[in-house]
Amino acid sequence: MLVYAHHEASPLHKKAKYQLTESVNSSVGWGIPVFCIGEFLRVITHPKVFSNPYTPSEAIEALARLVQAPTLKLLYPSANYLSLLASAIRETNAAGNLVFDAQIVAVCRENGVTALLTEDQDFDRFHKFTTKRL
Repeated sequence: MLVYAHHEASPLHKKAKYQLTESVNSSVGWGIPVFCIGEFLRVITHPKVFSNPYTPSEAIEALARLVQAPTLKLLYPSANYLSLLASAIRETNAAGNLVFDAQIVAVCRENGVTALLTEDQDFDRFHKFTTKRL
């Protein structure tokens, strides 16, 4: 969602930017798994993904503005993470790229998050985890 919200060439740009702006301005708490920060930087600056990618400085500045939102919580793994990751991997038989999604689910579960705003349908595989679309 972060990439869509920041890259105007994306067909989901307007919806994603609206949703992100709503989250930033909301009084309701919301979170971003720390793994998504690195993934955002990787994708938004990748010249093989976008013909006009962000520079590293532009991407970092965009994140710096975003993390100033008072209701945003960056979601970090802690003591139960490895167990939750193993559980997420087992419940979906995750391998390859799906392991990255399992990481996101595990850190969300560890932080009490039960729903994720995403266009990635792979998250629908995880039990007791709701995915919301734009």
